[in-house]
Amino acid sequence: MNKKKLIIGIITCIVIAGGGLWFFTGKSSKNKIQLETAQAGRSSISNTVTATGTVEPVTEVEVGTQVSGIIDKLYADYNDVVKAGQVIALMDKVTLEAELASSEAQLESSRVEYEYQQKNYARNKVLFEKKLISDSDYETATYNYERAKAAYDQSQASIVQVRRNLEYATITSPINGIVINKAVEEGQTVAAGFETPTLFTIAADLTKMQVIADVDEADIGTVQEGQRVTFTVDAYPNDTFEGTVTQIRLGEGDSDDSSTSSTTVVTYEVVISADNPDLKLKPRLTANVTIYTLERDNALTVPTKALRFVPDAEMLAQIGYTVTNPNVSAPSGKRVIWTKTGMELKPKFVTTGSTSGNLIEITEGLNDGEEIAVDLEAISAAPVTVETERSPFMPGPPGSDKKKKEGEK
Repeated sequence: MNKKKLIIGIITCIVIAGGGLWFFTGKSSKNKIQLETAQAGRSSISNTVTATGTVEPVTEVEVGTQVSGIIDKLYADYNDVVKAGQVIALMDKVTLEAELASSEAQLESSRVEYEYQQKNYARNKVLFEKKLISDSDYETATYNYERAKAAYDQSQASIVQVRRNLEYATITSPINGIVINKAVEEGQTVAAGFETPTLFTIAADLTKMQVIADVDEADIGTVQEGQRVTFTVDAYPNDTFEGTVTQIRLGEGDSDDSSTSSTTVVTYEVVISADNPDLKLKPRLTANVTIYTLERDNALTVPTKALRFVPDAEMLAQIGYTVTNPNVSAPSGKRVIWTKTGMELKPKFVTTGSTSGNLIEITEGLNDGEEIAVDLEAISAAPVTVETERSPFMPGPPGSDKKKKEGEK
């Protein structure tokens, strides 16, 4: 019995010694640190804003009619090239010609009445000056003359309007372009009431297109005219088209205005010009737009987190580094970067520029190739395994007997 207690005591001491060894060696191995560094180098940095827009012609005119009636003839169809002044539709003129004839007859009647009353007024005026007619007769003649004159002027104005309406029955193209939409057919009745009905939509030049992109209010502050734009359309997924920001539309209102709003977001319309020499871009295509709000080529850059690095002199001393002036503060307008020379860290005051992702531009205070401190990182190491002899009298872990028997076989 005493022998058994002695064996158990020896085993317990071995286990305690192994645990102590792990605590002082394995644990400390997990907490080792190293200094992460990087070199200042030249690179291209950029920031972008993404949006969705619609491809549209630069100049697009809706051709309508100012008179009501039946479409008699159509002389243009989809994709037809038209010239300014070319007849593209005719409306039925029977009613308008009848109105013109009636107006001409009314004008002639008004002219005859006016001329008669004018002569009558002239005679009565002479008689009145000679005191041969009463004041009442002269006033009546004057009244009839003024009334006839007004009626004649009104008839002249009316016939101008009727003649113009007859001219409106001949629909012509206002610009040189191509027909991209036809909204009517021959025999269809159109009514020009509160708004002008659209007959055709004509685009001036499809080799020059524009994208109307809706940019979120959080991004609109970085968008400026002249910035480079790339965009894709679903019709040509392998093609990337180039453009330029030409206008940022301000204001707010309904969907036809320059900005739209809902309960959650406000967007502003950004106009992007794009060349279309091969006519791949078609009106109303949806464009996925990338606006380059920042582009810097050959900029001296360092990791952004290098500006947040604060050296811990005591911790760095454990791995052999010395820190010069660890409590330094940067002057106004400057930032501190720690450069590494051998096993020494020294502060440098730098001026920063644009930021792009995890890189920041250094415009002053640092040279190409200088090594800088970025961060302190921990090194994970495998724990030390302490082998101990197990007593034959102590039970083993579950399954150990089975494994032992299989090994003996």
